[in-house]
Amino acid sequence: MAARTARSSAKDRPSYRCTECGWTTAKWLGRCPECQAWGTVEEMGAPAVRTTAAGRVSTAAVPIAQVDGRTATARSTGVDELDRVLGGGLVPGAVVLLAGEPGVGKSTLLLDVAAKASSDAHRTLYVTGEESASQVRLRADRIGALSDHLYLAAETDLSAVLGHLDAVKPSLLVLDSVQTVASPEIDGAPGGMAQVREVAGALIRASKERSMSTLLVGHVTKDGAIAGPRLLEHLVDVVLSFEGDRHARLRLVRGIKNRYGATDEVGCFELHDEGITGLADPSGLFLTRRAEAVPGTCLTVTLEGKRPLVAEVQALTVDSQIPSPRRTTSGLETSRVSMMLAVLEQRGRITALGKRDIYSATVGGVKLTEPAADLAIALALASAASDVPLPKNLVAIGEVGLAGEVRRVTGVQRRLAEAHRLGFTHALVPADPGRVPAGMKVIEVADMGDALRVLPRGRSRAAAKERPAE
Repeated sequence: MAARTARSSAKDRPSYRCTECGWTTAKWLGRCPECQAWGTVEEMGAPAVRTTAAGRVSTAAVPIAQVDGRTATARSTGVDELDRVLGGGLVPGAVVLLAGEPGVGKSTLLLDVAAKASSDAHRTLYVTGEESASQVRLRADRIGALSDHLYLAAETDLSAVLGHLDAVKPSLLVLDSVQTVASPEIDGAPGGMAQVREVAGALIRASKERSMSTLLVGHVTKDGAIAGPRLLEHLVDVVLSFEGDRHARLRLVRGIKNRYGATDEVGCFELHDEGITGLADPSGLFLTRRAEAVPGTCLTVTLEGKRPLVAEVQALTVDSQIPSPRRTTSGLETSRVSMMLAVLEQRGRITALGKRDIYSATVGGVKLTEPAADLAIALALASAASDVPLPKNLVAIGEVGLAGEVRRVTGVQRRLAEAHRLGFTHALVPADPGRVPAGMKVIEVADMGDALRVLPRGRSRAAAKERPAE
């Protein structure tokens, strides 16, 4: 009797579950140990122990070699840069989540994709929950996204969206956005965790059953993370991040998760008054073309995914009028710039930087976060401090350590090939760069002392090892 009472009390004991990731525990916690989210652990009834009997199978299991893979062949969206990130295009039945900050251009891009992907054999349904149909039509007129096979509906009810799917029978569904659609059968306001989970689950089931590709627009939080339950990212097949400064023209689509391709590809777009266009060669946005060299500028080659981009680093130093000199950065990490200043002062013997205001930035809104830009940052600062320009047609690639050494970085050959394609003839790189493009002189530097000798009024460059092209 006592044992039965103990089992009964254990069965009736409440349990707690995280609404973000579904982790369960026997006691309440303020922070979920699984997904590290705060305030998401809620009480729920103890789940009853059930057993599931074997049932009917929907499709018989067959050897994997006999499965027809042609039904999962990707279809182009009509936008080459988006196809690059998706791994060739949209796979039938795939669900793609595109997230980004407000005003970055998500709706503009997807409306362009919806028009270009529509055809006689493939209809497209664009469902907007944030705007009226007339507002979307005005944007379509402006960017030239009109098509006889593109259908438009303004709905915020999940059942109405599913009804449109039955009526139109599209090959591609674009929903802008998943946080604005709600199901009347689920309690809670649109955008809540329960509503987002239900809406996403219903659309994913519909996509798989109809072999229909689906593009979902998602909101982001103040920290830049995708809003809604973390389960949403696990349910969809592809997660894309749409990035860019609203004051700059450049926009980047970066793959975070992709079940059909690699996640190290980046698509580059340019946002302008007539809409958004893909950039097959975006390096021109990050350079300033001048007839004469200017002190405080240095060029480098950064890797965005697999794509090399030539970018320009600018620095300016002026006499400070306050006891604590200013350190202002734009497009660069403040910590990396501070480290380069310390290395220049201690290892490069440049003492003029400590009491001056220093401003450093990139051109075109590009953000340089990888260590390969360290050498270019250091040379731009040294050039600004000495008021001596670096030689023209020079790029600098390399990570700089606190001891002043120049370390190797990944993808040096790809970076040099991109610089050579754009007409640069000289490059500063760490030791052993590999195969060098024909006609390009590569100078191997071991430390900041060797690198600073490229300044025309610097010391002799005899210690720098010049490597001829192969």
